[in-house]
Amino acid sequence: MQIIDGKATAATIKAEIAEEVRRIVENGGKQPHLAAVLVGHDGGSETYVKNKVLACEACGFKSTLIRYEDDVTEEELLACVDRLNTNGDVDGFIVQLPLPKHIDEQKIIEAIDYRKDVDGFHPVNVGRMALGLPSFISATPLGIITLLQRYGIQTSGKKCVILGRSNIVGKPMAQLMMQKQYGDATVTVCHSRSKTLKDECRLADIIIAAIGQPDFVTADMVKEGAVIIDVGTTRVPDSSRKSGFRLNGDVKFDEVAPKCSFISPVPGGVGPMTICSLMKNTLLAAQMRNKK
Repeated sequence: MQIIDGKATAATIKAEIAEEVRRIVENGGKQPHLAAVLVGHDGGSETYVKNKVLACEACGFKSTLIRYEDDVTEEELLACVDRLNTNGDVDGFIVQLPLPKHIDEQKIIEAIDYRKDVDGFHPVNVGRMALGLPSFISATPLGIITLLQRYGIQTSGKKCVILGRSNIVGKPMAQLMMQKQYGDATVTVCHSRSKTLKDECRLADIIIAAIGQPDFVTADMVKEGAVIIDVGTTRVPDSSRKSGFRLNGDVKFDEVAPKCSFISPVPGGVGPMTICSLMKNTLLAAQMRNKK
């Protein structure tokens, strides 16, 4: 059993990005610039955006953080998106989700210029990704594909079960694992209504768990030698921690790990790769704009 170390892999990739940025700047190109819009004070979003700023520093990017309170109007947020769309110095930007309930998230996503949509959520990028055309691939699925590639995990012809059907992970992950240039696998998507979920998992060579239920995947659902990618990050109470909680994955790690050939832990697996993938997309956006 080998643990997939997303933290170490992300550090390696960020160093590679920093080297590429140094080369771009030395040759007279523009330093990549990532902007983030944060609404309110959600603890998870605050941490995530802080880590994005640190990642920008590690990669040699310029970063801008734009903050709004929870009571920001949809019109104000749309105006901010428009300013970022037309700002020639900003290569890519993200609007951190979730947004307050009075704001239509899809409306905000669709207002973003797809050429600056480094989160990969705009319908144009989603559609191009589904067709196998060049696009910004959403960060978590791109991070998972990168981990599978960097660890030399064979995916072609394998049976892959994806647990969860969200627009952010489940659906794009299924698309990528089907495509010849990425997974080239036989893909089954299971969710809360799937009657044969456990049976499907027992047949899987690769399980990608993104169902949002702590310890959902147990040893009796996993065949010997399977590859397990755990995307789950649920905060569960833990009085032994200073924060009062710990991050728990969708996989019951201690009992599942001995049966696996590869397994990603939580934390330290997919999480660091998500931010790293955002950096990769920002570099790609900057390279495309430098070519103009």
